Amino acid sequence: MLKRSRALASVAAIAILSGIAAPAWAETLREALALAYQTNPSLLAQRASQRALDESIVQARAGLRPQLDVTASANYSRSDTPLGVVESDTGGASVGLSQTIWSGGRIGHGITAAEANILAGRENLREIEQTVLASVIQAYADVIRDAEILRIRQSNLGVLRRQLDESSARFEVGEITRTDVAQSEARLAQSEADLANAQAQLSVSRAVYAAVVGQAPGDLAPMPALPNLPADFDAALDVAMQDNPSIRAAGYTLQAAEANVAAAKAEYLPSARLTASYGGETGDLGSLGDITDNTSFRAGATVSVPLFTGGLNSSRVAQARERANVAQINVEGERRNTLQSVSSAYAQSLSARSTLTAGEEAVRAATVAAEGVRQEAQVGLRTTLDVLNQELELRNAEVTLASARRNEYVAQANLLAAMGRLEGPDLDASIQAYDPADNYNRVRNRGSLPWDGLIESIDRIAAPSIMPANDAADAPIDTQLKSEVVQTAPRD
Repeated sequence: MLKRSRALASVAAIAILSGIAAPAWAETLREALALAYQTNPSLLAQRASQRALDESIVQARAGLRPQLDVTASANYSRSDTPLGVVESDTGGASVGLSQTIWSGGRIGHGITAAEANILAGRENLREIEQTVLASVIQAYADVIRDAEILRIRQSNLGVLRRQLDESSARFEVGEITRTDVAQSEARLAQSEADLANAQAQLSVSRAVYAAVVGQAPGDLAPMPALPNLPADFDAALDVAMQDNPSIRAAGYTLQAAEANVAAAKAEYLPSARLTASYGGETGDLGSLGDITDNTSFRAGATVSVPLFTGGLNSSRVAQARERANVAQINVEGERRNTLQSVSSAYAQSLSARSTLTAGEEAVRAATVAAEGVRQEAQVGLRTTLDVLNQELELRNAEVTLASARRNEYVAQANLLAAMGRLEGPDLDASIQAYDPADNYNRVRNRGSLPWDGLIESIDRIAAPSIMPANDAADAPIDTQLKSEVVQTAPRD
């Protein structure tokens, strides 16, 4: 496997540096997107982070369950008395069991906060996914653009070489001066430099493509039309305000912060626990077998009421409130950022479309003009410099057109990303979507007991209420997350 990986890396490196086509693995944008969706390291790492975040719900729900512990002790003492030395050794063992019945809502609000944070993490995963796929689209468009520019530079170099040969021949027969030949030589040298730059830029773009997609590009197919493009700016903005992952993540983060405020307020309330213990002790470590003769069983209930904490609880509430304020402000900040992103991408898309239309007309007119100038130069109506200048204008128009095609396509992809519509299945329905809910459903009930629901319901009785959730998230936590739960047999 290691040798094969090195071989593939070598093939990709050679293809990038030399321009040789790599094996035909991802020759279309659909194939490139599918490959990056399955193998991109940034995306895989974020999925793993989300699975780690799913464990927070297991930890939060652990407070609903009893705690069981075993304690063993051994002690030795020696005392010097007027009557002599007195030695004693004791030992004991006990099993303790405790079950929280009511915590004033601390456990329940902790579960709510964990669920909100998990939903926020899912939106962050969506954002990373769209960022990666936007990078794939940009890398794909860059390779196509730079390959086209390289073709233009190669074609221009061939034309200028023929122009230099023609100028040299005409100079030999006295039709033009040495100055005309020098002009042709200068333009040829500049064209060779432009060709070298185009080759370097293509190598850079191929390297970026290989890093994002996971393999070097071959002969890429033309860029297909992107789906779900908005009809106008208002439609794009309406979708973005509902589906943009940054806005939705900020909304869920706000819900978590508000739950933490309620949990902090619950610290003022009493808590109730049931306890039980069983064990015994012996006065002689050498007779541990007799410990069963001194065993006892205890059971009871404990109610703890905080009376004075030195300002700790009030400080925690104030701290949680300020963090909720930060979360509320961040929601508005993300809305503004989304507005900026949508506006910028939409404006760039319109600008690139105008440039593309103008570029097509410029290439058509420059092609006609270049051919006309060449024919006029043959009959002495145009100078060599006129021919060179018109040829330069044609190539510049072709380069501008290639860049405009790329810019429009990338701006459209960025617009879809700002709207929250650039996920894998959005671009290609055949891509098998990664569903983070699968792992959540798998781990949520780990270690659960039959009375978890009852304890949670009791814990939420008379608990401090949570502030109304922000509408950035389109569904309450209970509906959004708990409806996904697959009820399975308790597992430890």
